[in-house]
Amino acid sequence: MKTKDLVFPKESYQIIGIAMEIHSELGNIYQEINYQRVFEEKLRKLDIAFEREKKVIVKTKDGCEVGEFKIDFIVDNKVLLEFKRVNFIHFNDTKQVLRYLKATNLKLGIIINFKLNRLQYKRIINADYK
Repeated sequence: MKTKDLVFPKESYQIIGIAMEIHSELGNIYQEINYQRVFEEKLRKLDIAFEREKKVIVKTKDGCEVGEFKIDFIVDNKVLLEFKRVNFIHFNDTKQVLRYLKATNLKLGIIINFKLNRLQYKRIINADYK
């Protein structure tokens, strides 16, 4: 895949770069919340716009409230981030991010997994993006 074909390549590279830097600094021994705190601080220092733990209410088409969830980060009002500390990124993690993308009408989500010796990440595209 060519760079021009990627969704938000500049933002993606910057986000993954920050995550790799954090993983190199801290390793894989901390909890999700610790990685989130450091990530938030790095975004602030780089003056990158973000929302943390954004609460989203899910409703049916006729407006009935189904429930709510919190998104770890939305960066630059474009990229949804979900932090994990798991043995592998599971299909259910992907489905979770897809639900979040559809509920927020964002185009790109990235799952970042800090548990392994090497940082693991997965880009997810919202095919229903309008």
